[in-house]
Amino acid sequence: MCYHGPMSKKIAELPHHHGQDLRRILARMPSAPRFERVARRFKLLEDPTRLRILWLLCHCEECVTDIGAVVGMSVAAVSHHLQVLRRAGVIVSRRRGKEIHYTLAKTHEARLLHRSVDALFELTAPAAPCPLVAYAEGRG
Repeated sequence: MCYHGPMSKKIAELPHHHGQDLRRILARMPSAPRFERVARRFKLLEDPTRLRILWLLCHCEECVTDIGAVVGMSVAAVSHHLQVLRRAGVIVSRRRGKEIHYTLAKTHEARLLHRSVDALFELTAPAAPCPLVAYAEGRG
């Protein structure tokens, strides 16, 4: 996690000193590859439709057909977004009969993304179960 590189020499050459211990701060600065990995995670959320899909899957388990109906997209288009999220390890899938259902992965990173997304929207998770699941099961 330490910063090692040409910046160390340049710290002494900075034109302004603002009373901060920049060497101590930079000693804790993550490496450039770690910044790249984190940026890729944020990039997952740059597409508004993918963000809507992720938000939905943070709160319930759903099939691709119903996800498509919610976001107003074809099954093929939704499948592409699901594949991106699944490859990133943010969501998981499981077969229920002939359908594949998707939900948020039970990982620290996925839960952190869930909390971050909810906090950014200042939302709370709806009461379980998901309204779409209740409707599909004849309870809604």
